[in-house]
Amino acid sequence: MAKITFMGAGSSVFAKNILGDAMLSPALHDAHIALYDIDAKRLRESSRMLRTLNRNINKGRAKITAHLGKTQRKAALRDANYVVNAIQVGGYEPSTMIDFDIPKKFGLRQTIADTIGIGGLFRTLRTAPVVMAFGHDMEQVCPDAWFLNYTNPMCAVTGALLRGTRIRGVGLCHSVQVCAPRLLEYVGMEPAHDLQWKIAGINHQAWLLEITDGGKDLYPEIKKRAARIVREGRKKGADKPRDMVRLELMRQFGYYITESSEHSSEYMPYWIKSNYPELIEEFNIPLDEYPRRCIRQIERWKTQSKEMTGNTKLNHTRTHEYGSYIMEAMETDIPYRIGGNILNEGDYITNLPRNCVVEVACLVDRNGVQGTYVGDLPEQCAGLNRTNISPQLVTLEAVFHHNRDAVYQAAMLDPHTASELSIDDIRKMCDEMIAAHQMESYFKKGKAFRIPTMWNA
Repeated sequence: MAKITFMGAGSSVFAKNILGDAMLSPALHDAHIALYDIDAKRLRESSRMLRTLNRNINKGRAKITAHLGKTQRKAALRDANYVVNAIQVGGYEPSTMIDFDIPKKFGLRQTIADTIGIGGLFRTLRTAPVVMAFGHDMEQVCPDAWFLNYTNPMCAVTGALLRGTRIRGVGLCHSVQVCAPRLLEYVGMEPAHDLQWKIAGINHQAWLLEITDGGKDLYPEIKKRAARIVREGRKKGADKPRDMVRLELMRQFGYYITESSEHSSEYMPYWIKSNYPELIEEFNIPLDEYPRRCIRQIERWKTQSKEMTGNTKLNHTRTHEYGSYIMEAMETDIPYRIGGNILNEGDYITNLPRNCVVEVACLVDRNGVQGTYVGDLPEQCAGLNRTNISPQLVTLEAVFHHNRDAVYQAAMLDPHTASELSIDDIRKMCDEMIAAHQMESYFKKGKAFRIPTMWNA
């Protein structure tokens, strides 16, 4: 019987997807599912929902236990085979709003702020220590478990676990498996009968290197249609299609990327510019998008929670999320292919650093997650990836060594931040954010640092 521990089980919708998927896998019918969270109310809601789901779709075969707070964390993890991570450290308030409000005061605007940029940097600083604490607990109570990370910033958080602990793991995102089909739909092409694609790079900036239908290259027609969409969409007063930044990036760099325009626009120095404010309207860039999403999700949950936790007929259809398929492949030794985030120490992408986390096709079976060889990315693609990798790696230096100077350096290396602010303002902004996030002692006390109450972790 496999044991699956879900960290951040109060994320009820996502827990339903991953654990409902697991209940529908014959190899995982009788799993022990251990739910862990620090929010008692959300943990009760998820536990009630999953017990109902277990009865309705799994004949009650799974064993479900709930574990609240840090004192029960090791019990939740003990003897686990798989640990699914879906935490958010600090929540919408105060942490997310700090990540938006202080940079805005300095004239730095953001859209999502969860990957790189100044918001992604500080999300790493508060998330990586918590995830590494999970990993150190795992070293004691489930050293052979696989850690399936869904928490952003994906590359940095996964890298913190893989380089900062002895635990095996893989980072998982939703963008790879839907990239090619949705691109065809977006540009108005018919669904392919024998669609194949090749994707590699880094999370939220992996490149669609090939897209074919029965061996026929679809890129020429895609690019022709995309150029027309961008040309018409950029006109003043035009109806604005979604994802114009991605399409323009493909026009300039030659390849489509996996993540949305609202994400991508803050990863580069080209789009959100105080000297070119017209680009915001022209490319339909949603500034401050993530806080709006948080507010909508909080409001939606007020009704959705009743629908999910009070519905005695709750059902589930298996999703495209990788988590259950990975566990199934490891349990049965039947291979499965994923797009996974792993350390590049195997030189999977030969023109990216070996100590960074890359997103490549991986084979999963009883041997674990095994990356596949890509070789060199097109140099312009690797070059853009490196501009994102450098601040990620330097942020991890701040995490691993409690090094405050590395925080400033990572911010100075960030493409969007560096294109908008002076060095003096970057340092002042970082100092204000360190204080607001109660991180001062992290850099003064080192390993004696205690996670602040406001992090809610």
